[in-house]
Amino acid sequence: MENILVYPVGMVSTTIFIFIYLTHGLYADATVNFYYTVMSIIGWAMWAQKKEGHKLLNITRSTAKEWRNAIMFFAVCWAILFFVLKRFTDSTVPLADSFTSAAAYTGMWLMNKKKLENWIWWIITNLASIPLNFYKHLEFTSFEYIVLLVLAVMGYLSWRKKIEHAIT
Repeated sequence: MENILVYPVGMVSTTIFIFIYLTHGLYADATVNFYYTVMSIIGWAMWAQKKEGHKLLNITRSTAKEWRNAIMFFAVCWAILFFVLKRFTDSTVPLADSFTSAAAYTGMWLMNKKKLENWIWWIITNLASIPLNFYKHLEFTSFEYIVLLVLAVMGYLSWRKKIEHAIT
């Protein structure tokens, strides 16, 4: 679950989902997929960096300060997205759409830094996205989020094990 190929493969998926979400009025989820695409390029570069044959970025836990920053980042994203959706779009689900997107923004930001907690944000994103996509008649996408939820739990357990193994 620490494979750099997650980035190029993910960029194909996110590009497709930009159009799917725009067509179904999930505007914040469309923007988050654009964000994924941009962050995938950045993450790919960050994960590929090496010095003397060793990768520069390793899996680590977030410090208390990093946790606070992540929660603040999430809250600000959620507030801004909600405001924009409520004020400037015809979104029928601005609260849920902005919540899932803010959680995903946070997960991607932490994933690029190889922080274990990125998986917690992906779990939150997936749990909230399952009913949201079902409500918007994107049943197949809801099923995809169930699969992504299972993968996020597996990712969390795998990364936690790597951290524990590195400590001992």
